[in-house]
Parts: sequence; structure tokens; C-alpha cells
Amino acid sequence: MSGFHTKDISQNTFLVTGGAGFIGSHITEYLLKNGAGKVRVLDNFLTGLRENIDLFTGYPNFEFIEGDIRDFETCKKACEGVDYVSHQAALGSVPRSVKDPVTSNEVNVSGFLNMITAAKDAGVKSFVYASSSSVYGDEPNLPKTEDRVGNPLSPYAVTKKTNELYADVFAKLYGMKVVGLRYFNVFGPRQDPNGPYAAVIPLFVSGILSQTPVYINGDGEQTRDFTYVDNAVQANIRGMLTDNTDAFGQAYNVAVGENFSVNFLYESIREMLGKDHQPTYREERAGDIRNSLADISKASKLLGYQPTKRFLNGLQQTVAFFKEVYQ
Repeated sequence: MSGFHTKDISQNTFLVTGGAGFIGSHITEYLLKNGAGKVRVLDNFLTGLRENIDLFTGYPNFEFIEGDIRDFETCKKACEGVDYVSHQAALGSVPRSVKDPVTSNEVNVSGFLNMITAAKDAGVKSFVYASSSSVYGDEPNLPKTEDRVGNPLSPYAVTKKTNELYADVFAKLYGMKVVGLRYFNVFGPRQDPNGPYAAVIPLFVSGILSQTPVYINGDGEQTRDFTYVDNAVQANIRGMLTDNTDAFGQAYNVAVGENFSVNFLYESIREMLGKDHQPTYREERAGDIRNSLADISKASKLLGYQPTKRFLNGLQQTVAFFKEVYQ
């Protein structure tokens, strides 16, 4: 994972919120390995993992703050002396938000507002944040283009939509350089395989290897634009470091521009593992969208974003990673 930037960043300080999490840890790793002066991570380990932070403690230019974005003073402290912010800290998962909308709002909306305010007050050069393809909601057209957004279908989607509204206001009112990234089903190594809101790929791998029930919601023909994590990292790096002033104050699809069904995903994983194991189908999940596919031309044009890993390549690396974890 290299070559997403050409700028000299050896004198710059980066803050990655949620850096103990899945996407955040990959952004942190890229920055540490590719010349960043200092990389500071803020995380409270609500969903992030300590073993992800352990990967970075050997780097002299790495700093860690254990803290919660719901506390404004913590956000202010984290932003001191920072040039660039990649804000990944959030409570993910549509089902989690359906079950507990209040906590999702506290972290994803109040926490976001704390962070963007602290970043504004600290005078950061740019602020990139994680949005989500869930903001498209009931908008029926495929592929999804950034200017056509429907009504949110879950509390989680409402929180991400709210992030975009705040970012737009901060860009216009305060002249902040902000970039929103609408992730489409990001997957890869280090995605949390445990707990009630575990991601689908680690769940499939562990179930197939252990020959325990693997559940597919609905008929499995729903499609997703599965996006390998390196592509999300690239979008963050390009978003933070872009010199294109037209790129700021915008939200972008971060995806590959191809979609595959959940059944195809399952079969591909099963073949890669060389195991014969049938899935168990169950009812559809509340708040889920049926089909998802991104138009990535805007990110390509304004950020120079080009996915470096397609679905099956990324899946092979991911399956290999989790096979090691489970065996």
C-alpha cells in the first residue's frame, strides 16, 4: 500500500480518530510507513482493538490518546498542533443504530460536531471524515451519484447525513477545507470478526472453516459495491493532501464501481477456502437497502482517486488473513 501521495509530509502532524478501528488502523499504518512526521490516534476502544494500536507502538513518530470524541476537551487536546485530520471514529452498523439510536447519535453526531469544531479552532489544513453509502437511503437509481440522495432508512444513515450537513455549513461559514467520503461496504484484514455487529466477510470465513451455521439475510441476491480497504485509505490520503481547491466542501463515493451479490461473495469465499458448506437463509434485515453500486467519476475527477484493488483480489487477501486468524 504505497504511492497515494507525492507531497513531503515529513514535517506534518496527522490525527486519525478511530485509529484503533478497522479503516482507521489502515490509514494510520499507511501514514507511518510513508513518511508522515507524526501520527496521533484518538480512540476509546468502544469498537476499536488494542492489538491494532500494538502494531504501531514501535514507531517513534506515533502518539496515542485514549479518549472519547463525545468529550469536547479531549477533541481539543487531540487537535493541538495537527495539520490534517482523518475522522473515522464512529459507531458503525445499521442494526446497532436500529437497536440503540441514542448512542449512535451521541457518537456520530455530537462526537462529529466536537471533532470538526476542535479541528476548526486548531486551524487544521483539511478535515476528511467518514460518511457512508447509507445516506442514499431510498433513492432507487443505480449507480449512485453524489447529487441524488434519498430519505435515510436507519438512524445510522441519519447520523451520516447529519455529518454531511454540518461539514457543508462549516465549509461555507468558516472556510474550512472538508472532504466527506461515502464508503461502500469496505472490507479487508483487521475487520472485527467478533460481536453482534461483526462484518459479513469474517463471519462467512469463520463459519465455513468451523462448519457452523452461516446466515444470509433475505435471498442473498442483494448486491453491494464491495470496496477493499486500500481504496478507502487512498481516498483519505488524497482527500487530506489534495491541492485542488474545487475538491473541498464535497462528499465522494468511495467504491470500485462494480457490484456483486451476497450469494456470489459467499460462493467465492467457500471456493477460496476449499470447503463445502451451505449457508442458512433467514429474513431480511430492517433498514437494509437492496442494491448498491457507486459512480466513482467525481472522486476520480476531483481527487484523482482510482481503486487499486478490485473485489476478488482484495477478497483473496482478506480470506487469507482471516484463515490465519481462525486456524
